[in-house]
Amino acid sequence: MKRAGDKVKGYEEIKASYNRRPNGADLLFLCRSCYGGVVRFRQSDGYMSTPCGIHEPISPESFGERVDEWHERTKGTIFLCQPYEDAMAGTDEGDLVYCDPPYSHSQTILYGAQSFDLEHLFQVIADCKRRNVYVALSIDGTKKSGSKVCELPIPFGLFEREIFVHCGRSMLRRFQMDGQTLEQEVVADRLLLTY
Repeated sequence: MKRAGDKVKGYEEIKASYNRRPNGADLLFLCRSCYGGVVRFRQSDGYMSTPCGIHEPISPESFGERVDEWHERTKGTIFLCQPYEDAMAGTDEGDLVYCDPPYSHSQTILYGAQSFDLEHLFQVIADCKRRNVYVALSIDGTKKSGSKVCELPIPFGLFEREIFVHCGRSMLRRFQMDGQTLEQEVVADRLLLTY
């Protein structure tokens, strides 16, 4: 798989295998090898459509180390697959919820974000805050090296603090503008805290 001539062919074979019969091993490989690390599925039939990434795939040794580390760090953790509203409703006073929704200024075509309702998320966060559940939300901050602040319909008084976190050059723009230095494409995420 590491030889450049075989990379795309091997990727496409595994993608076809996954689309014929979805399974965890193929999906894991595709998540680590696809373009930008962003897996896309057609809404109509669930077909995984993301092309092969431009980067070299992670080596099996490095991947194995990461899996072992992840295994150790998540021992005893229970993972649930459920709507965020249900997960947040199941919290208790003093719990901390971290939200990382699709970013409105850069991810509207990704993750099924077309149907995501940011204002509804704000309502669910307000409910958590009323119940003394702490919420941290990361979302669009600035683009174009700080010259553009991403305007969002943030309800007044919902968050106690707003912190801009420097993230370096835009990953999305880096893939779109391959080969350019992107000095004007530095981004910052906005971290909003209800506490």
